[in-house]
Amino acid sequence: MSVPSGRRLVITLSCPDRTGIVAAITGRLAAIGASITEAAYHADVDAGWFVTRQVVDSASVPGGADVLRAVVGQVAAELEVPGGEPVRWHVRDTAESPRVVILVSRESHCLHDLLGRVWGGELDMDVRAVVGNHEVLRPIAAAHGVPFHHVPFPARAQDDEARTGRDAAFAQVAALVDEHDPAAIVLARFMQVLTPALCDRWAGRAINIHHSFLPSFMGARPYHQAHARGVKLVGATCHYVTADLDAGPIIEQDVIRIDHADTPEDMVRRGRDVEKLVLARGLRAHLEDRVQVHAGRTVVFR
Repeated sequence: MSVPSGRRLVITLSCPDRTGIVAAITGRLAAIGASITEAAYHADVDAGWFVTRQVVDSASVPGGADVLRAVVGQVAAELEVPGGEPVRWHVRDTAESPRVVILVSRESHCLHDLLGRVWGGELDMDVRAVVGNHEVLRPIAAAHGVPFHHVPFPARAQDDEARTGRDAAFAQVAALVDEHDPAAIVLARFMQVLTPALCDRWAGRAINIHHSFLPSFMGARPYHQAHARGVKLVGATCHYVTADLDAGPIIEQDVIRIDHADTPEDMVRRGRDVEKLVLARGLRAHLEDRVQVHAGRTVVFR
């Protein structure tokens, strides 16, 4: 019997649902002596789709992640349904901190919070770079030893020159991001709308924090929209970025209570607290492979 190592191998797998999937996975893991330390399953009856997350003690798998990938790959091949959606699977070794690039504008609270959590050992990620369309947050990145890259964007004018300038700026951002092949690209109040091409390229990796409890108050100035409606709860939503603005699969949400005396400025100030918390929770779930997406919806294993 192996002694628990603390190092884990995380398996995620999703496929068309059918009888015997759990037995197929656990049986093959047992055959190589893999010790499962955590397991979660979900079957979406309406969609006919199955998802699972398994955590294995790496010390129990001679050969480590490569051996486990070969085993899980065989199981996935056996679960394929001719003409159906392909089986999706992944094996991650927790010995390697996932790489992350953070995109920012002027708002500092989310960047402060994420880098502070990394510094404090609360969030396991390797922040390779911070990219900003303004210079103002450079000192925060520098204080944490993270490279900062300034990519200016033109004003939001709709003329050909502005569009060309924005395309060039996004090309520069893409090059800076793709250099690191990150597990997550975090839009930490990055006030630029990603191009459809980047949404496709970074699908399932680009994560946004929207300062509203979506689907309410999409788009710009959601706190001001909420104030105009007289709502008593406002919140924040962490979601994957898609070409449909603020409509990507939702990872995490939370709310705070407000009252009639709160001004839009009060709501913005108080909302920053819930934004930080929701982004940190959502990003942690993503980096720990607890989130799986199918048909525009998420399964989030806690």
